[in-house]
Amino acid sequence: MQRSRRTNPHPFTWEVPVAGTAVLAVTLVLGAQAGRSVANLLAGNGWAFVRREDLFSTLGGVLQGDPSAGLSGIATPAGPTLLWVCVGLVELLVLLTCGAAATWALRRWGPGRLKGMATPAQAEALLGRTRLRRQAKVIRPDLYGGTRRDPR
Repeated sequence: MQRSRRTNPHPFTWEVPVAGTAVLAVTLVLGAQAGRSVANLLAGNGWAFVRREDLFSTLGGVLQGDPSAGLSGIATPAGPTLLWVCVGLVELLVLLTCGAAATWALRRWGPGRLKGMATPAQAEALLGRTRLRRQAKVIRPDLYGGTRRDPR
């Protein structure tokens, strides 16, 4: 019912989906690199993250199972099983976080949102007991000691 009463003068175009896809892709790449760093940390090598310039060029090596691709000074890199488990867990966490953020954004700004609704705090401030008690002298001066006026 809400959608039928309102029109959107600015239809969705290609920019919003492309921006969302680009953010998701970069986040997944960062997640894969972070998973590799977690695997190397658990293998006892300390935290080592790839340089910014090598972020995308070393992704192929990481996805092929090489935990030391693009990193220097790794004495004993993590094994491929530990690498895959850590990358998988970090990517799952990234996907769950992105899904929760997308759900929140669609509920907040999406086409199915409720338009013109007050938040519970705003409704309480305008209509709630707190305001009624604060304005009691004006609303019921006979009960709460407001100023009495002469009816003449």
